[in-house]
Amino acid sequence: MAMNDLLSDMIARIRNGQKARLAQIICRYSKLSLNVLEVLKMDGYIRDYAVVESGNKKDIRVDLKYHEGEPVIKEIRRESKPGRRLYQAISSLPKFFNGLGIAIVSTSKGVMSDFDARSANVGGEILCSVF
Repeated sequence: MAMNDLLSDMIARIRNGQKARLAQIICRYSKLSLNVLEVLKMDGYIRDYAVVESGNKKDIRVDLKYHEGEPVIKEIRRESKPGRRLYQAISSLPKFFNGLGIAIVSTSKGVMSDFDARSANVGGEILCSVF
């Protein structure tokens, strides 16, 4: 079965894995998913990730992070969807959860958090928001 939106699938797997209190999840490989996971790792929302190859198929193993038994990610939501892309200029880039959460933005300088995008003075497509 062909899957069109691997990022939405990865976000749903992270959400379901943390509700089930799993230590690790496996999701399909894509470069965009790797870049989003790198931002989540740098900001401390996941423990780690690794690319796992089996034959000619690549997957990503994500180690989820918990603090005192509770998931670190309280909410993760896909903002820009394939049917409705959401682009924001740097001047109108919103703060998520009053600045406590982050937005992951795909810019011309790569995938980064909204804080880094403000520092680099670039806008772009808001991929997802995390709290």
